[in-house]
Amino acid sequence: MLRKDLLRVSRAGGGYHPQFADRADRPLAARVIGVFQGHIGEPRSRLDDALDDLEADADDFKLVRGFAALLEREAAFETRAPLPPARVRRVVFEAAEEQEVVVTDDDRRAALAAAADRLGTDADAVEQSLYADREVNEVLASFEARWSPDQLIEQYNLSLAQTALFDATEVRIRSSDPKRLVSAVKRLGLLYEIRRHGADEDAEERELVVTGPDALFRRTRRYGTAFACLLRSVATAAEWSLTATIDDRGTDRQLHLGPDDVSVPDVEPVAEPTYDSGVEADFAARFSGLDLDWALSREPEPLAAGARAMIPDFAFDYRPGGTSGETADASAGADDAGGESAGTSETSADASGASPSFRVYFEVMGFWTPEYVEKKLDQFGSVDDDVELLVAVDESLGVGEEIEALDHRVITYSGTVRVKDVVDALRAYESDLVASAAASLPDELTPAADVVELDALATERGVSVDALDSVSFPDHERVGQTLVRPAVLDALKEAIEPGMSLAAAGSLLDERGIDETSAVLSRLGYRVAWEGLGGGTIEAKAENAAATESETERET
Repeated sequence: MLRKDLLRVSRAGGGYHPQFADRADRPLAARVIGVFQGHIGEPRSRLDDALDDLEADADDFKLVRGFAALLEREAAFETRAPLPPARVRRVVFEAAEEQEVVVTDDDRRAALAAAADRLGTDADAVEQSLYADREVNEVLASFEARWSPDQLIEQYNLSLAQTALFDATEVRIRSSDPKRLVSAVKRLGLLYEIRRHGADEDAEERELVVTGPDALFRRTRRYGTAFACLLRSVATAAEWSLTATIDDRGTDRQLHLGPDDVSVPDVEPVAEPTYDSGVEADFAARFSGLDLDWALSREPEPLAAGARAMIPDFAFDYRPGGTSGETADASAGADDAGGESAGTSETSADASGASPSFRVYFEVMGFWTPEYVEKKLDQFGSVDDDVELLVAVDESLGVGEEIEALDHRVITYSGTVRVKDVVDALRAYESDLVASAAASLPDELTPAADVVELDALATERGVSVDALDSVSFPDHERVGQTLVRPAVLDALKEAIEPGMSLAAAGSLLDERGIDETSAVLSRLGYRVAWEGLGGGTIEAKAENAAATESETERET
């Protein structure tokens, strides 16, 4: 962006038209670059004088200043002085104070000489250092222009458009790369909605409508800076158009931009935030560290919301035991930001026979204006009935009850979204899903393998392990979280005996594909007598030993 005082616009015909630079301004751009290159090692004051001379010759002094403002960001200025200026000033002022009166040049020279004596240097060094740290006296130490004259013009036009858009109340964008555009808007934390383009409610073409900085209840530099970054993302598409409503000192004017007006110079793009806000980033980091049957995905497919569309911040996919259904890809069905919603709370079963996957969408309401809240409520009320939507609402908005009235689950937060509150909400869905999955299972199952882990069986069936609680396994015994045929347990009972090392017993279990050593040994009537960190020895449990002794006595 440029400073507001460098904005060049025309209001001809009642519009709002930035005065972009073109090919005819290339010589001027080259001259400004040359001025910077020719003043390396010289004070800023001489550079400024040379730029003033260029302004006098140019048709528009603001264009020169705009070029210079961009190039100055690539320049490094430094203070060069024999002595630290702040220290020199303090000593000189003390010397002058002792003279009581410093009026004439002779009085000044005397004060400088006295200061030089105290500093152990000469008066010339004191003179050179006295105000060397003032901005006009700073020296242009280096200048590396990353732009050619043509690229400088491109960068100027981009910056000019960004400056003009800072007074926008609303921006409407259509792009040939809508997914990238929507992703950029969300990562920049901007307020937006997706509308159908045109009056026809069946129109498939959509436009992205972004709230401009001037429409906020209170302008913030953070939002304005993020908004300025948006144009860079817009202009990277092959085809795009932008229409903005500009608040021009109380008068609404229309600004239109397209690829012929703005392009992106071939330089490294400005880094964009990963998340819309710190609230979302913090939540995602904490939730991802949990071991749950819910997979968190970012920016799922758009949801139809009446004549508009909305893209929730997150989606939770229910994947018991790590199963993956058709919702595994967070971008499925989102080939373009204007497409109809492909995701509901249910999707069809996959080819493996797994039960339908289940998706819960999650929206975090943080940034706000009264208009934004109203639009969000309208969107929530227009979402299809079969879509499960969980909304985290900043308690300062005071709209939790209104959202609940729309049949959506609500979590209020202040500062950060509590992961526990979200997990509790997901557990409510999960209990219903477990019950439904259990009802779909047969009363009994007879796996072919001798040893089967319940996790693997649940994954195969596309259900949670809890759903298997209602199933009987006539050919197997459940030991811990593993199903084992009785014959295998009998064979292990014969092979394992008291006094055997834990390592040897573990090897026997491994041969049969059993990982749950403790549970199986306990089922066989053994426990482990640990021997420090060196391992352990198998011994009979007390009750088992007593029973064995009693049996021996009876036989005797």
